[in-house]
Amino acid sequence: MKVILNLAGILRKRVKMVQAIYGKKVGSTQIYDENGNVLCVTAIEAKPCKIVQIKNVESDGYNALKVGFGVVKESRLNKPKKGEFAKAKVEPAKYLKEIRLADFNDEYKIGDSIDVKVFNIGDIVKITGISKGRGFAGVIKRFHFHRGPVTHGSHSIRKTGSIGMCSTPKKVMKGKKMPGRMGGERVTIPGTKIIDVLSEQNLILVKGFVPGAKGSVVYIRKA
Repeated sequence: MKVILNLAGILRKRVKMVQAIYGKKVGSTQIYDENGNVLCVTAIEAKPCKIVQIKNVESDGYNALKVGFGVVKESRLNKPKKGEFAKAKVEPAKYLKEIRLADFNDEYKIGDSIDVKVFNIGDIVKITGISKGRGFAGVIKRFHFHRGPVTHGSHSIRKTGSIGMCSTPKKVMKGKKMPGRMGGERVTIPGTKIIDVLSEQNLILVKGFVPGAKGSVVYIRKA
């Protein structure tokens, strides 16, 4: 009976554990699995995130953990951020981010750390990041349009083509695919598998690619 109660307590703690963390994209590489197959993986450095503030519905309107991560000189911070870290008695961090919670979690307190151990090998996670900015781009690069004819003196090889309407409604509809700023947007990869968790190096290896440039901040959470 005691064993069953202990197992129930362990499962309850696992359910309450926050399975989300912020990290930095290190880069992509290849590794071999146990069957000798080559896997393309992306390495994410996720150092421990210190909890600076705990938000709840009563005081803030939603449940969340505000965490700080990244090394920064104290002279680089403004007075409000210095005061926030001093109030929490936490070392200053370069980034301040929030981890949203569906329900209030009383397992964590200010000053606690969230590290890569919240994930296990084989977990399916969502990864959110800011994609690489490509600047102003045409429709061929931006939306993979086909080019126009090259022969017979054509002047519409890489142009958009007709964008207008007939007599009704006499305008260009909103959302039309046209040249414009490409990249630099918030992108989420919905179902990515964790291949390995290297707790000593604070690294997470995920299958496939992750949006963003090397060194950019990404948000990892359990799917």
